[in-house]
Amino acid sequence: MLVENHVALQRLNTFGIAARAHRLARVRSEAELQALIRHPDWRADEVFVLGGGSNIVLTGDLRALVLKVEVAGRRLLQETDKGWLVEAGAGEPWHGFVAWTLAQGWPGLENLALIPGTVGASPVQNIGAYGVELQDRFHGLDAIDLETGEPFSLNAAQCGFGYRDSVFKHARAGAHGFGLAGRALITRVRFWLPKPWQPVLGYLDLERKMAETGSHAPSAQQVFDWICDIRRAKLPDPAVIGNAGSFFKNPTVTPEQCADIIGRDPKVVHYPMPDGSIKLAAGWLIDACGWKGKTVGHAGVYEKQALVLVNRGDAEHPCTGGEVMTLAKAIQTSVYERFGIRLEPEPVVV
Repeated sequence: MLVENHVALQRLNTFGIAARAHRLARVRSEAELQALIRHPDWRADEVFVLGGGSNIVLTGDLRALVLKVEVAGRRLLQETDKGWLVEAGAGEPWHGFVAWTLAQGWPGLENLALIPGTVGASPVQNIGAYGVELQDRFHGLDAIDLETGEPFSLNAAQCGFGYRDSVFKHARAGAHGFGLAGRALITRVRFWLPKPWQPVLGYLDLERKMAETGSHAPSAQQVFDWICDIRRAKLPDPAVIGNAGSFFKNPTVTPEQCADIIGRDPKVVHYPMPDGSIKLAAGWLIDACGWKGKTVGHAGVYEKQALVLVNRGDAEHPCTGGEVMTLAKAIQTSVYERFGIRLEPEPVVV
């Protein structure tokens, strides 16, 4: 496997932040990765796993050996009267994989359309949108231990999924801890798409689409098309305006906290959760603090969706990770001072 030195990362992260990798290797198979891990020239190097670069903020050059995941492949493993078991390589673009499953007649991932990034990154973040989370369709994954080079597999319970969270985002605590942050590279992911298919339509934007079209029993392809339209209307294309997607997690509060906020701000957007808590729309909170469209240095808040921070620079003068985090911290302070809520960033800050 070729290991490149001093590699520019500006085109390898969707925010378009200028940074360099001290070394970079493109991982296209498990065997390549195992050979690299066991090679005496690289065994002592700290490593950093890079997928589609859609959920990271680079605050400087990476001194680590960057492993760019490019494992390809898509296939149906099994079909029964209860559903389809589908597998994809970790380097496959997520949206392309979703579109492919629908084209094969295997619905179930349509609500997750147009989310940037790769298949391998999807369980790390436990991606979710419009009423569906990855854990709802997840079956299992294969990975390589970056310390030993040994392969292993995990099921859903072992992944420790939470809201935009998984075992891959946590460091190991103690000798027997199971945190896998920085310790594993996902190579393949499997999804269970159940039969009979039922659309998930419990979001206001989708209800509006049903009202506009008069279609109250949409097909999976219709739901896919609607969600693509909704996301394109709200969110900037990273190929045009650099961004990392939704920058903050939607916070959850108690019913009492929500009632207190409603008493002061009756228009606050909120959603009851199955566990009795209330999820608040982080974008609404940020917008209410007057941040939509504002800019700090070369980093800004998107005019159409306050939840998205964007690169206001150009190819020669892009925003830096420091500018992004300065803006993010200013937003967090505003929201806390007005609502008493601490917003938590979604992207990994490196």
